Amino acid sequence: MNSDSDLQIAGDILEVTHLLQTPREHPATVAEFAGLARSLAEDRSQWEHLVRYDATSRWYHRLRTGPGYEVWLLSWVPGQGSGLHDHGRSSGVLTVLDGTLTERTERGTRALRAGAQRVFAPGYVHEVVNDALEPAVSLHVYYPGLTEMPMHTAPHCEARALPGAVTA
Repeated sequence: MNSDSDLQIAGDILEVTHLLQTPREHPATVAEFAGLARSLAEDRSQWEHLVRYDATSRWYHRLRTGPGYEVWLLSWVPGQGSGLHDHGRSSGVLTVLDGTLTERTERGTRALRAGAQRVFAPGYVHEVVNDALEPAVSLHVYYPGLTEMPMHTAPHCEARALPGAVTA
């Protein structure tokens, strides 16, 4: 009976550096982009001091860029919304950092509370609105970077424009 373990025979794989994959500097998969958004959400020191609230229009700030992607920080005061839109050829990850946002799609309406995350492909049509009484903050990752945001009309979706909603 052989008592040699795999570790004794092959050695510690963590010490065989040529077998280890080098960590990527930038995300390249949907899971990695979602992970980037979660890690930024958890590290409030990277974004909290930047947030501004504007009663006349939605405030936004490009937080980070990488090869082919952008990360945006947005604030939403009560009543502000995006209007019904898609993101052109971009895929995205929306993560709610603070407050509650409402997302409306042709499939229905859902409340997105702090920590909620939505991943979407090109052509995904939705409207995001702050229907709550408190401000909200969200983080958006787009790949490739957002170059267009075509607006849609309500008949294509359950979503509807709200009186006084700000679109951008």
